[in-house]
Amino acid sequence: MKLDILDTTLRDGTQGVGVEFSPDDRRRVIHALDDLGVSCIEAGMITDDASAAFFESLRHEKLKRARLAVFTRTARVGTDPASDRLLRMAADAPVPVAVIYGKAWLYQVTEVLGTTPEENLRIIRESIRVLRDAGKEVVFDAEHFFSGWADSPEYAMRAVDEAYGAGASAVVLCDTNGGMLPDVIGMVTGAVVQAHPGKTVGIHCHNDMGMAAAAAVSAVLAGASHVQGTVSGVGERCGNADLCTLIPVLQIKLGFDCVGDRIRSLTETARTVCDAANLSFDESAPFVGGYAFTHKAGAHIDGVRKSPAAFEHMDPAVVGNVRNTVISGLSGRAAILDRVNTLLPGAELSKDDERVVRAASMIREREAAGFDYEDAGASLTLALEEVLGRRKRFFELLSLKVVIDEPTEKDRPAGDLFSASAVIKIAVGDREYLTAGEGNGPVNAIDEALRRALTRFYPELEAVRLTDYRVRVLDTRATASAVRVAIESTDGRTVWRTVGVSSDIINASWQALRDSVEYALTRRESAQ
Repeated sequence: MKLDILDTTLRDGTQGVGVEFSPDDRRRVIHALDDLGVSCIEAGMITDDASAAFFESLRHEKLKRARLAVFTRTARVGTDPASDRLLRMAADAPVPVAVIYGKAWLYQVTEVLGTTPEENLRIIRESIRVLRDAGKEVVFDAEHFFSGWADSPEYAMRAVDEAYGAGASAVVLCDTNGGMLPDVIGMVTGAVVQAHPGKTVGIHCHNDMGMAAAAAVSAVLAGASHVQGTVSGVGERCGNADLCTLIPVLQIKLGFDCVGDRIRSLTETARTVCDAANLSFDESAPFVGGYAFTHKAGAHIDGVRKSPAAFEHMDPAVVGNVRNTVISGLSGRAAILDRVNTLLPGAELSKDDERVVRAASMIREREAAGFDYEDAGASLTLALEEVLGRRKRFFELLSLKVVIDEPTEKDRPAGDLFSASAVIKIAVGDREYLTAGEGNGPVNAIDEALRRALTRFYPELEAVRLTDYRVRVLDTRATASAVRVAIESTDGRTVWRTVGVSSDIINASWQALRDSVEYALTRRESAQ
């Protein structure tokens, strides 16, 4: 059975704290979702001339699979919907679908809208007709439907009836407060489906109890064929149903067709959208997180190496993810062998191979010096490549000078960062290049200078940026202590982590920065 997947990341998702998209970010997200294969993309809500102008800019946007939708509300109480400014703007938007919300909870009608039950039904009916008359396919979001059903199932159902009667192609049952249990969602959805045979019934759940995805699954099993959600579950309060969980559960586990074979791009889509929103990616997210198929326990690693199904519920490649193992000085030879074999495809080494023994010894020695590779897989890969004699040096540092400009207290606003500059000289083959960079602090300055120097030789590094920087003191000798610097980097599609250790924070930072860039270049070269 084919399900209609409507993504509302650019509308409902933006109601989450810290979630914001520029117009260019919105286009990037639209095309990522189109590549994924969702049925419909809510591009936002028209509230003023600026948002209307954005929709106008989409008039000639070419999509391969998805339809674009505009989101709006029913007309104001006591007004003529045909004269409602926002409804007219939505009707004029150059997209084929309009999603409109209206009240389905009698309590909200009388206490929030302050009107009569019949007046609410009128504005639902006539608002939908305005959009239908403009040639739009109309999806009606029955706001607070499940709370309304608990209060007055008769009135909640009347709102649904009015929407279908006015020409809505689908009516979406919304758990707007996110307070309903999955079994209740399934039971009520089943009743609506049974009362409207042949009609498209949808589900829209919020995650206030951590059950949005489970509730949406219950609705689909009860007959809903239209599913709304957001990438990574972003949204108001605790967020929305997470499509990165829902799509694989519905398609892989239950056999519904959500996005077809495009599900292989799910992990990439999730990272692209989070990057566009400037949000930290949840590596523990089911299916698409970097830790979703990562194994640390020795018995698990050995079991997965022998038979992946021993400790994995599915093949990570189905959703575009990869299997990973965490390596530390306490890891058994089986874990290290597994990682070495991934770097030497076809070699099929044994645990007693001299290269595996040297790799295990190297990891123990570096961890004794303060390195921690459990969450620095990129640095570990480079270190293993070095042990195996395969590490490629893409550039050589010839000199590095950092100058910190510390203004006086009266000249520097409270909380202002120190400015810094870095002068760096590198060699790539027989070519040398000297350049400088400025930043908020020495690490930012070094990063700017290094990238400015290297992009002349490796333009693909333009897409690479740092997303996290952490420092940990490793002993108690105060300012003489060794420090560990951990860096997270991304190219907008994948994330990798590197580490450096030194008694000098600049040196430790340099190690982590160098590994970050070298890993990016190594990945690029191996993909060619």
